[in-house]
Amino acid sequence: MVKNWSGELNGGVKSKLALQIINDAALCENGIRQRRSLNHRGFEILNGLPFIATDKEIHDLLDEHTIEAGKRLQINLARLRNSLGHYRGQLWAFDPHRIITTSKRIMPKKKSKAKDPSKSVLQTFFSLDAETGQPFGFTIGSSGVTVTNASLELLEMMKSALPLEQTLLVADTEHESRILIDYINESDEYDILMPAARKKGIMKMIKKLDYHRHWAGFATAERSHKYRESKSEFRLLGQRCGEMESKFSYKPFIATGDLLSLELLSEKYPRRWKIEEFFNFEGKMGWNRASTMNLNIRYGKMSLALIAQAATYELKKKLPAPYKKWTAEHLAKSIFRSIDADLRVQDDTIIVTMYNVPERLGLRKHYENLPRKLIAEGINPKIPWLYDFKLNFRFK
Repeated sequence: MVKNWSGELNGGVKSKLALQIINDAALCENGIRQRRSLNHRGFEILNGLPFIATDKEIHDLLDEHTIEAGKRLQINLARLRNSLGHYRGQLWAFDPHRIITTSKRIMPKKKSKAKDPSKSVLQTFFSLDAETGQPFGFTIGSSGVTVTNASLELLEMMKSALPLEQTLLVADTEHESRILIDYINESDEYDILMPAARKKGIMKMIKKLDYHRHWAGFATAERSHKYRESKSEFRLLGQRCGEMESKFSYKPFIATGDLLSLELLSEKYPRRWKIEEFFNFEGKMGWNRASTMNLNIRYGKMSLALIAQAATYELKKKLPAPYKKWTAEHLAKSIFRSIDADLRVQDDTIIVTMYNVPERLGLRKHYENLPRKLIAEGINPKIPWLYDFKLNFRFK
């Protein structure tokens, strides 16, 4: 995938520079440079390079690759992840994610909290499997891209990579639009659920509905509704909380499809918070900062970071509980940057001797005699970016 993205299928340095970006992301660093850190520690060897790349080399590499190349990389990665079982594919969460940026361009400013100062932000739109918590990918908003356009663009990317039959999309209020609802209604592949804007007319309407009480403090109701000039109707759901009429609170939702309102509001919608967990746990891999608004660079760097996240997800599956729930930053500090090791070459194999690795992590059983384990799984043990050397680990 990296070679396809770089455009160097028959060797070259660009793919190896891209590997450094991926490893930067796994370490939760904005960049690993010789003058800053990891000098003479083998970081460059890991990426098949005799040097650690400079800021300019990384900038030039990303700048020459287009937005479309970043999207293709996301699609190819999603196809691979789907084949590995990273997705269940029945419930997808959509979320607009704003990233603080230090770009000098004129940018929209937002507050994360009412008392915080406004900060310039890069608007992104992510999609994530709300059952496994694993991301599909993203698009980026700009002055020429609305929330609706970005959402439809993301859906088209997903359609080209994944089977979306019988899929429910769980979105945010910001995604509400007549165009998007009509698009969903015309599709036989997926339905949508999202909170509706709390407009006076909508709130007045749902308060007058005939509610069915399911348990103490929770009741639901629904009716058909339609936007002006819209082609189709959708379900307007009302959620009522509280037992005393004087203390009732109401929330409006938009839904399509045939699932019962109780299942949608009590089971499906709460899973949307998986995407917030993703940003809290994995955000430091490259989705919490943006130094430039050059869209070629942003798409390239953030798309390559998705590869780092997918690889660390596979590693965390091998770790015992509670280590599987470590944040990306904790994983980087506790394993990637804190374990001592040395490198040597024996015949056609690079041997990494690991020192003082906690036995409770269980890494020995997965990585000792690695070439033999890979061959047993039908995998070629030769690593192409390390000039077809094999890799083995010893633990002392």
